[in-house]
Amino acid sequence: MDYRTYLKKTPDENGYYGPYGGSYIPNELIPGFKEISDAYQSIAHSAQFISELRRIRREYQGRPTPVYHCERLSRKLGLAQIYLKREDLNFTGAHKLNHCMGEGLLAKYMGKKKLIAETGAGQHGVALATAAAYFGLECEIHMGETDIAKQAPNVARMKILGAKIVCVTHGRKALKEAVDSAFESYLNSYKDSIYCIGSALGPHPFPLMVRDFQMVIGEEARSQFLEMTGNLPDHVVAAVGGGSNSIGMFLPFIDDPVEIHGVEPLGRGPADGDHAASMKYGKEGILHGFKSILLQDENGDPLPVYSVASGLDYPSVGPEHAYLRSLGRVSYDCISDEEAIDAFYKLSRYEGIIPALESSHAVAYAMKLAKEIRTGSILVNLSGRGDKDVDYVIENYGYGEDHLFAE
Repeated sequence: MDYRTYLKKTPDENGYYGPYGGSYIPNELIPGFKEISDAYQSIAHSAQFISELRRIRREYQGRPTPVYHCERLSRKLGLAQIYLKREDLNFTGAHKLNHCMGEGLLAKYMGKKKLIAETGAGQHGVALATAAAYFGLECEIHMGETDIAKQAPNVARMKILGAKIVCVTHGRKALKEAVDSAFESYLNSYKDSIYCIGSALGPHPFPLMVRDFQMVIGEEARSQFLEMTGNLPDHVVAAVGGGSNSIGMFLPFIDDPVEIHGVEPLGRGPADGDHAASMKYGKEGILHGFKSILLQDENGDPLPVYSVASGLDYPSVGPEHAYLRSLGRVSYDCISDEEAIDAFYKLSRYEGIIPALESSHAVAYAMKLAKEIRTGSILVNLSGRGDKDVDYVIENYGYGEDHLFAE
């Protein structure tokens, strides 16, 4: 495949990435989603829209975020060098604001009054509540009861920012159920609101929109790495739940001689309900209005999922990730809870950077890869900071005294 034209040709006019993607929604929602698609297509190449989004990124979000060389951690692992794209330094502490500000700007253009979304780890919820406050819009965030208890700091931040929190108490009370609830709310209010899905998934045009807004990560990182080292990285790594931070990191490198790795959560192990590794254990299916790879039972219903990282416990994956794997351009592997927690502590102790548990999966994979390749460079998207996870980690794992390299 000629990747030089990939972004122009993918997705097609119906939102398909090869066999994946599309829009599988109730008839009542078709007008609402068409309105969003038409509005986005009309402004995506507007100089005024692009100029305003760039101004917001520069003056409000604090972009560009830096690329950082993990010198001490790299030395402990061998000769391979690990670098981080510091999305944890993006305003609100994660990559999510990249697409939330874009979607908020789109909502203002469309004359909408309210933003509706789901959240797992709370970073998307905080980012959307921030965007709503910035643009003077109402905000409604749906969050599973389990995640509300686990991510109390982010819940507090959302409330301070003025968001209404809808506690979801059915099923596993986690991210999948939060998406169900948010979709239902949007169905009843789409004329006055816009649904801002939290990842590069959902019905068309959301995977495309989120991809476009998140590509600023990889575009910056590619330029910064070249300036720092004079070369491209040998490997690019990012965590994959739904896939927003990773698709934004990966695509600017799509036509480069760079190996690209997506990292899914293996959780407690391969048994059903103990992980959220949809690429490894799933098969083709439809969920939340799009076709992709889905963890499902014999009836096609989504399986229960789990990860220590609330933002990764989703039973499917963005359709473009499924397509990139089918093309053989991106490889996907898994990291367990135990490995992610070890990386959480090691990055904290050796670099003074406390990562989000979602990002810890990518760091853990980079650490394993560094030992395997022995030399070369690895660029990791550190998608978020770990403030939200500190209380949970301490309560369940302590302060990390056992996670140091032997001297």
